[in-house]
Amino acid sequence: MIISLTIIRYPKVFVPVAFFAMAIHRLPLFLNRRCSFWKLMGSGNKGTFDLKPDLRQWALLAVWQSRNDFEEFYHHSFISWWWKIFSTEQWTILCTPLTSHGKWDGINPFAGESKEVYTGGPIAVLTRATIRPSRLKSFWSNADHVADILRRSQGYIVSFGIGEVPFFKQATFSVWKSAEDVKAFAYQSEEHREVINKTRSGNWYSEELFARFIPIESFGSLHGSDPLKDLV
Repeated sequence: MIISLTIIRYPKVFVPVAFFAMAIHRLPLFLNRRCSFWKLMGSGNKGTFDLKPDLRQWALLAVWQSRNDFEEFYHHSFISWWWKIFSTEQWTILCTPLTSHGKWDGINPFAGESKEVYTGGPIAVLTRATIRPSRLKSFWSNADHVADILRRSQGYIVSFGIGEVPFFKQATFSVWKSAEDVKAFAYQSEEHREVINKTRSGNWYSEELFARFIPIESFGSLHGSDPLKDLV
């Protein structure tokens, strides 16, 4: 199993094209039997949950049966052709699954195969949630604070705020220098623990998923460079 996350940046003049892509790219992904799970998503401005979208930046998260299946898609599909023609930049990270729990639209897309064994080095983390309508105000009133904690945490490298549905279905994909850094952020940061306790006591989410991956390769660029150059 290979997990790919591709971030695509469009020129400002092609923002309408980016919206159009969110509609027409669904069909070739649906018909691709080598892709077991996919999500076309928009992006926030701050690298995590964000009310303000970045209309020039979009994302595709996908699960492939093998590396060859991803390569076939990346080099020969209609979607990859579209990206080459219309985007200014694209960046991809490839990962293998490490651990995952929870559900995304009723399933765990990263389960079902034996997981890799972590032996050190960079680690990627995906957190996603469907926010209950009655808890939107509570969630978004804490989002900026969580983003600040994330960015100043030890071992943090880069993150992307991505989402299927504005306001309601949100995810953060982050990359860290080590699993120890992720653990420190998740469990040793008093500020972060306080927010987690709020989500639990307030029952903010109707569905959530947490997964960790081992990055195996990154290529392309965002804002002129590969944010993981020489790290994976």
